[in-house]
Amino acid sequence: MKKTILLLTGVLCVTLAAAQDTATRQFLNFHFQQTVITQYKPSFNAPYSGLNSLSTNEETQSSITSTLYGGARLWKGAEAYFNPEISGGAGLSKTLGVAGFPNGETFRVGAAEPKIYIARLYLKQTFEWGSEKDTLDDDINQLAGIRSKRYFSISAGKFGMADFFDGNEFSHDPRTQFMNWSLMDNAAWDYPANTRGYVLGATAELGQPGWTLRFAFTMVTTQANESTWDAKIGKANTQTVEFERRYSLSGQKGTLRVLAFRNNGKFGNYLQAIAQNHNAPDVDMTQQYGRHKYGFGISADQYLSNDFGIFAKASYNDGHTETWFFTEIDRSLSFGGVLKGKSWKRSDDELGLAFVANGLSADHKNYLAAGGYGFLVGDGRLNYSPELIAELYYKINAFQKKFWISPDYQFILHPAYNADRGPVNVFGLRAHVEF
Repeated sequence: MKKTILLLTGVLCVTLAAAQDTATRQFLNFHFQQTVITQYKPSFNAPYSGLNSLSTNEETQSSITSTLYGGARLWKGAEAYFNPEISGGAGLSKTLGVAGFPNGETFRVGAAEPKIYIARLYLKQTFEWGSEKDTLDDDINQLAGIRSKRYFSISAGKFGMADFFDGNEFSHDPRTQFMNWSLMDNAAWDYPANTRGYVLGATAELGQPGWTLRFAFTMVTTQANESTWDAKIGKANTQTVEFERRYSLSGQKGTLRVLAFRNNGKFGNYLQAIAQNHNAPDVDMTQQYGRHKYGFGISADQYLSNDFGIFAKASYNDGHTETWFFTEIDRSLSFGGVLKGKSWKRSDDELGLAFVANGLSADHKNYLAAGGYGFLVGDGRLNYSPELIAELYYKINAFQKKFWISPDYQFILHPAYNADRGPVNVFGLRAHVEF
């Protein structure tokens, strides 16, 4: 009888432990988001315009994206994620004429009709050690569970670089934070992506209690801002590395990230394009394998209280070869802050204000001044001055932290680095739902 009781007790303990483990480890999850952004700009003055200029006319445009997020735990340490997405609409002036474009949900796809595509499809394998644990919540592309603070993970497939890199606390996601392209990531990081912002490749991450080290190797498209992948991976590839240091300052958490990248592929050269044609240079006509673009970015975010935080970013790329993936920015500096609405009894609302200064390399500047065009900017000539941007938004919790409405205002001085054009005022309204 005594042995039977001990056996039953043992079975019960094992059963309870298994149940507890199942309760803390999520095996499937599904999430959804939809974001609609409408932006309006009044007319503004400009003595001339080119093929890639922001229209001087009054204009209103809207964009919409809807994403279904699915995650599954496969075997020990293995997870798979699948995100079908549909997007449509357009940016102001067909998403042309501003390097720090005001709507981070628009793409240079050339058509406003909604399109369905696979945003993400990747496998993640994690190896853990050590006794210190973190609790992971059920979230977008994250299964709830317990993970060691010491781990090594590898992810491979199709994903967005911003899923793993440059994750600033206050300035990273145009669906919920600042909308301007310059504030999504380090703006001078020409991060690998197709025209919709996703890439094929692999990334590795080494996690420790106070820091994380990341590395990615990805493919490159055959042309700038396109979607066909270059099969000559030995000649066309990118490498990105980032070190993240987490710390506490006066009891408030902060993070510092340092990122470096090198892009390799069949890129055109600005100086060579000018040498070939002084009056109408075409950088695409100088493309050849063996070209590179390298650069770095520094990003910091710091809470000053439970309800107020600040951030700053600085980034640079060499600017000798044409912009291939993101936007035509070779130097960028940004800073700002986000305040929660607790002091006016709206604790789930937030107010954000940020300032940006974007610049070009000498080669890039001379190319545009000679009448050259990139895939995003080019007025036919150039009276160069840094592109200066300010953005202010107020995010309203409209329904149970699931539906948000955000009025937004952006002031753009010297759009596309041209002191002869603007300034431009952009008024926006964002509706975002997630569950």
